[in-house]
Amino acid sequence: MEKLFLVSSFKDVADIFADFEKDLNGKTVTFIPTASKVEKVVFYVSAGRKALEKMGLIVDELDISLATTAEITAKIKNNDFIYVTGGNTFFLLQELKRTGADQVIIDEVNAGKLYIGESAGAIVTSANIEYVKGMDSVKKASGLENFDALGLVEFCTVPHYTNPPFKKIGQKIVDTYSSVLNLSPISNNEAIVVNGSEITIKRN
Repeated sequence: MEKLFLVSSFKDVADIFADFEKDLNGKTVTFIPTASKVEKVVFYVSAGRKALEKMGLIVDELDISLATTAEITAKIKNNDFIYVTGGNTFFLLQELKRTGADQVIIDEVNAGKLYIGESAGAIVTSANIEYVKGMDSVKKASGLENFDALGLVEFCTVPHYTNPPFKKIGQKIVDTYSSVLNLSPISNNEAIVVNGSEITIKRN
């Protein structure tokens, strides 16, 4: 059964996560900050890490853009949870595909491992990420051949909906694609909780 916790800003909904997944203390989480590697603003990476540690989780960092295939496979398979931070969605997808981490994550999530996706980490769970071209720069992923993503969910997350500095672009994405895509816009205070076939949006 697939379990996903998809958010715009993890620190703002950490209490919802603690309520969703009760048994956290001492569990290990593969923490993937790769999307943030090409961004100037990265405060959310340490904020997310601190929120996880505060809950008693053991954070095992994995930058897939630098790690070997063996390292990637071992960390994703051996740890209890997968956490993918925000940043540039296109660069993240490029590195997931280039290293084969995409398939390892898909297999683990399909086998029941909990996936936590923050912003870019939430967007890549959709089937295709072309809809966020206005939010992220495609130029930061010159090696990306197409926009096909993980396909773990049947909807497209639109993070930071109604929150600055993404207010205008978030609305534009909704206006442009809502008639052709199954969009799930969430603000920084909301989380999409996927528990098998049950999908709910929880808010603070």
